[in-house]
Amino acid sequence: MTTSSPEIFSETGHHRFMLQAFLEAEKAFEAGEVPVGAVIVHNNRIIGRGHNQVELLSDATAHAEMIALSAAFQHLGEKYLTDCTLYVTLEPCPMCAGALVWAKIGRLIFGAQDVKAGACGSIFNIVQHPVLNHRIEVIQGVMEQDCESLMRLFFEGLRGKNSP
Repeated sequence: MTTSSPEIFSETGHHRFMLQAFLEAEKAFEAGEVPVGAVIVHNNRIIGRGHNQVELLSDATAHAEMIALSAAFQHLGEKYLTDCTLYVTLEPCPMCAGALVWAKIGRLIFGAQDVKAGACGSIFNIVQHPVLNHRIEVIQGVMEQDCESLMRLFFEGLRGKNSP
C-alpha cells in the first residue's frame, strides 16, 4: 500500500480515522440502526463514509461498509481499492468481508470483534483465506472499548424497549 504520509500507519493516524468511523456509528445509533460506522481512506483522506441504514432503506445489504465502499468506488472511479484502508467500528460480517476481498482493499482496521458474525478472524477469516485471490492486512482493536460500549448501549436499549 502506498500513501502520501506515514501518519496513517501511526496509532494517532489510526485513532483519528477510527474516530470518524465512530462518529458514523453514532449517526446509526441515533437513527435506531445497529451502530456501525465506516470510513475509507486513500492518500490520508477520507473518500467514503457510511453507517448502517438497513432499517431506513429496508435493505439487508445496507451495512456501513457497503455504503462506504460504494462512495469510495464512485470517488476514485475504479473498481479496486488496493491503495485504500477501511476503518470500521465492528468486525465485518461475511457479506462485507467478501465485498472487501472483491474490492481488493489494501487494509482493514476495525474496533470491536463480532463474536456472533465476524468474518475477519472471530468466526471466519474470509479476508485472509488462502484460496481467495486477495488477502487483506487486518489490524483490530483500535478504539475497541468505545466501539463495544456503543454496541452494548444500543442493545441494552433494545432490550429495555422490548421488556414488559
